[in-house]
Amino acid sequence: LSDNTDALERIFIQWSYSFFFPAIATCNHVTDWGKQSLKFRTDVAMMGKLGYDIVVSELDSNELLFSQQALQIYDRLKDTIWHGDLFRLVSPYRSGNDVASLIFVNEQRDHAVWFTYLINNRYRAGTSRPIRLKGIDPTKIYKFQEINIYPGTDNSTVVNLNNLSGDYLMTFGFDPMVNIQRPSVIIEFQLTNGVQILKCFLNNFSRYYLIMFYMFVFL
Repeated sequence: LSDNTDALERIFIQWSYSFFFPAIATCNHVTDWGKQSLKFRTDVAMMGKLGYDIVVSELDSNELLFSQQALQIYDRLKDTIWHGDLFRLVSPYRSGNDVASLIFVNEQRDHAVWFTYLINNRYRAGTSRPIRLKGIDPTKIYKFQEINIYPGTDNSTVVNLNNLSGDYLMTFGFDPMVNIQRPSVIIEFQLTNGVQILKCFLNNFSRYYLIMFYMFVFL
């Protein structure tokens, strides 16, 4: 299958496609069509079989470096995207939603790729609250961080490495911090090792405690 290569339109089209066709059946080529950045166009195209239909010689140094890195990252992600289960988190078609969000989880539930895109460019549009994940294992601990970061991006503005339980991510959720400055965010999840599990337990305990304290005092 092919579609409209305007990245914003592609989000809506492929959301509908996904009810009938798996990601491996869609050919998503990055082109010059549309006003979105190369990163946004690439991030959206990664939801299916990624390809490039652009004049490489016209890319600047950062665009070329980003594209090369994105293809290497995609090679690591594609099996989960092509053959994993898709879980829809936030619909672009629902009135009032500023973002579209979905996650691909592999059969073993030890690897997942979470896509979130801004679909509204109004003032202060974006994710204002955590998004609850689906499909991951609630009994396991996941390490996760943002990927496909554009060269030169301030590291303080991206989602750095975290360790949280699947139960926490599915119950309380996580805010990918999508906004007009960060219109597309991809986060990769992998299972952690034993040391990270202990750190995650202590981290989760403090988070639960703070939430309960807030509810007791302010609600």
